[in-house]
Amino acid sequence: SPGNPPTFTLHEGDGTQVRMLEENEKLDQKLTEYAMPSKEYIEIPLEQATLNGYVMKPSDFNPDKKYPALFYVYGGPGSQTVTKSFSSGQRAMWHKYLAEQGYIVLSVDNRGTGARGRDFEKQIYKKLGQYEVIDQIDAAKYLTKTYDFIDKDRLGIWGWSYGGYMSSLVLAQGNDLFDTAIAVAPVTNWRFYDTIYTERFMQTPQMNPEGYEKGSPLTYADQIDGNYLLVHGTGDDNVHFQNSVELVNKLVAEGVQFESMYYPNRSHAIYGGNARSHLYKMMNNFILENL
Repeated sequence: SPGNPPTFTLHEGDGTQVRMLEENEKLDQKLTEYAMPSKEYIEIPLEQATLNGYVMKPSDFNPDKKYPALFYVYGGPGSQTVTKSFSSGQRAMWHKYLAEQGYIVLSVDNRGTGARGRDFEKQIYKKLGQYEVIDQIDAAKYLTKTYDFIDKDRLGIWGWSYGGYMSSLVLAQGNDLFDTAIAVAPVTNWRFYDTIYTERFMQTPQMNPEGYEKGSPLTYADQIDGNYLLVHGTGDDNVHFQNSVELVNKLVAEGVQFESMYYPNRSHAIYGGNARSHLYKMMNNFILENL
């Protein structure tokens, strides 16, 4: 379950349990020593679809207070960020830390994400970066209206890889709602990404020029208005550094002010030589200072 570490058991072919492999008792007990935020799973009824989401609240949550809110997004084809499972990775721990610092942390699985059937996932075919962005912005509007404790004047969004691509597009197209975004290793032009992935969803640029244009943060760079942090590893062999270079050129040409951090020779995961710790501390400070 979301609040309990997993257990692992060994079974015979007929289902008979042979033995307990790992019960995670020590971790389960250790977690009781800390104030932990609560996580509520919700459904968001929008005109275009009902979306799954979660809302994470501080352990000392007061419904009469107004809290700044940070959305975590990935949103890519077949993916999920909203799952009823235990999470203990660095990202999950950072979200829990932020909640205990007085933030509401939310996530929404937009159209195109997984575990909702073929029709739900295929709606974004040839339109990457279009319906997903609409869903994230509409979901934010719904949530700020539904939950009085969310401060609608202090909304942020962050993501990594496809999530960085999404956070860039959301800040640009939803700048009347969001004022802060972090984009880590974002795709900014699908022409720069590997063809076996891109053409599966977008066909070629020659076959789908409108999709490539509408699905590029470069197209909306002049609309980025707010606190924007762009992060990339220069040795990224997945989302090549060229993506951020081209976006920086566009932002500078448009006179858009932003912050950036580049990790020399670091890959898409940005780790090694204290890089990951540095990254999370930097992102944490950026959120605390701007949201």
